[in-house]
Amino acid sequence: MTTPFNRRAFIASTALAGLGLAAFGATTASTSTPAPNRQPNRLPRWRGFNLLDFFSPDPTHRRGGTTEDHLRWIADWGFDFVRLPMAYPYYLDIDRTRNVTPEDVLRFDPRRVDEIDGLVSLAHKHGLHVSLNLHRAPGYCVNAGFHEPYNLWRDQEALDAFCAHWSLWAKRYAGVSRERISFDLVNEPSMREDMNDQHSARSSVPGDVYRRVALAAAGAIRAANPAHLVIADGNDVGTRVIPEITDLDIGQSCRGYHPGIISHYRAPWAFKDVSNLPEPRWPGQIEWRNVDAATGQTSVRTETLSRAMLEEFYQPWIALKEQGVGVHCGECGCWNKTPHEVFLAWFGDVLDILTTNGIGYALWQFDGDFGVLNSGRADVVYEDWHGQKLDRKLLALLQKY
Repeated sequence: MTTPFNRRAFIASTALAGLGLAAFGATTASTSTPAPNRQPNRLPRWRGFNLLDFFSPDPTHRRGGTTEDHLRWIADWGFDFVRLPMAYPYYLDIDRTRNVTPEDVLRFDPRRVDEIDGLVSLAHKHGLHVSLNLHRAPGYCVNAGFHEPYNLWRDQEALDAFCAHWSLWAKRYAGVSRERISFDLVNEPSMREDMNDQHSARSSVPGDVYRRVALAAAGAIRAANPAHLVIADGNDVGTRVIPEITDLDIGQSCRGYHPGIISHYRAPWAFKDVSNLPEPRWPGQIEWRNVDAATGQTSVRTETLSRAMLEEFYQPWIALKEQGVGVHCGECGCWNKTPHEVFLAWFGDVLDILTTNGIGYALWQFDGDFGVLNSGRADVVYEDWHGQKLDRKLLALLQKY
């Protein structure tokens, strides 16, 4: 079954009219304890996990499989937040044997929409705030692997489709309060030359372009409910504050992956050559070695990894919060090839800096390579938890913050 899309009716229904700036500040008081003499965070200090049930563009390759037990454990362990990074093709009624077309992008499949809604409802049953995120949006994803028919940052048709998708979800949850649901526009934005080439040239999204896209999507969302809570991921794949939207009623989401040699050690999607990476340590010095293909000469660069480098990295985000913009860390964590003790030492500093400044976090992920359950690390003594392999040390660290 396919839901038709009436472009003219959609544009009429999502005219940008009043973004409700006052309501944002009035209803999202922080639950954190900020450092003395600092501005309270206008977003709650949510703590939780990313759930990857709808991460794949193809439902037959679904990851995650979150159960009600998982959600109960999350709540019982003291967490209050889950983020659902969705690939929009997951909930389309399309022929998956051929490349998607612009017309296909608007063919919503009610069965898949209901499936997503089922997980949202279960999370709400257990008192968890749900953040819906388009990890793959029409015309953009930080990862390739699925043919995009256009570019979100350049093509009006892509932006229209992007707004149509957010209108769908905003209407679905029109009667749900911002304390229970939020809308995270697009995961880790950047300007990529070729949306279908993982290694094509990448740069920042121009600020005026990001503002135009964010305004349009926020308008579509708030046409359903003016009080809906909207969040935008930082520029340059989530790493940089977006100054061009700080006057808007939109929170901003940072990342907890710096430096990449710790968080993504030996990850093939992050490093072209994973065989010559320096062994990660925290804190300490590492040496990057590069062999010139033409001359065969080796150059060496030394880098010092320390808490000070983290404090410098997060300073713009702390300053943003001090300006009165809500800040949350929507993703953080470490792939399972980093030595566990190095990971915990580094991650303790990350969480301490965020918490000291009243900023919450969501681990990527709950169950899987980055998670507290079944991470597949070779250097962890797991605890049996109802048939699951629990990383108790990581869980204890998260509960500390």
